[in-house]
Amino acid sequence: MDPGSGSGMTKNFMLIGAHISAAGGVVNAPKNASAIGCEVFQFFSRSPQGGKAPELTPDTVKEFKSNLKKYKQKECYIHAPYFINLASSNNRIYHGSISVLKEELERGSKLGVKYLMFHPGSAKDLGQTAAEKKVAQGISEILKDYKGSCQLLIEMSAGAGQIIGDTFEEIDNIIKNVGAGLDPPAKKRTGQDLSLQKSLQDKIGVCYDTAHAFASGYDIRTPAAVKKTFNDFNKILGIKKLKLIHVNDSKTELNSHRDRHEHIGQGKIGLAGFHALLAEPKLKNINLILETPFGDLRQKDIKTLKKLRK
Repeated sequence: MDPGSGSGMTKNFMLIGAHISAAGGVVNAPKNASAIGCEVFQFFSRSPQGGKAPELTPDTVKEFKSNLKKYKQKECYIHAPYFINLASSNNRIYHGSISVLKEELERGSKLGVKYLMFHPGSAKDLGQTAAEKKVAQGISEILKDYKGSCQLLIEMSAGAGQIIGDTFEEIDNIIKNVGAGLDPPAKKRTGQDLSLQKSLQDKIGVCYDTAHAFASGYDIRTPAAVKKTFNDFNKILGIKKLKLIHVNDSKTELNSHRDRHEHIGQGKIGLAGFHALLAEPKLKNINLILETPFGDLRQKDIKTLKKLRK
């Protein structure tokens, strides 16, 4: 039996899926995912370009959860809209980003979504250090009163221009600064205050994107390269922070800092790289989501990954 099928399945291996269209309403996403062979899937719960989010009525939530079971989808994830920028010096954009991420976490919790991933933003207005602190401040604001079940993930970027979050160190800096702006000031904090800061940091995970990370200089083309990359991840961030992997081949070279997704095996990472990735013991329980170009080849990408998993 294919490890991705069957109702009695236990989670001791990676599950494979893709970003799926939710056109016509989120209730359609599980069916669309099943149609191309997904075991898990990712979707937008609102327009990625902007605008008011569609209402999640009790009937909508009930139908969505029913469809998850009907179409045998084990987990699902939300991708935040593209306009999010927690590093912006423009208060409208900054506070708007906080508001949308708060809302998406609550929507995810209603729907039973496991993770919400987002891109931190651009440092062009503030400079690198200040931008990292601003992002951490925004995350603190989002999480300080949040009690839901959907977890917030920082997605690695390709580092184009002054986009932040393209290195393990940058993501680690952001996470370590979460809660630092809470009252009282750090010097006057009690053990209880520091415990609150750690509890906020524990609510944050990381989504590793193979194309973005490759463009940022993290090689995964061989078993040795995969081992080194995720050993480094473990040393800097801790492997427990890694919650999800976006699997995309790259149209651009290693360290190009250009975000261009390609179908599995057709880019600069190559089939051998994805074979090595799926064989890495540290990643055996991390699920994979394709964001390769839409079309018939995405379904082929899912089949290719399932073959590699075997």
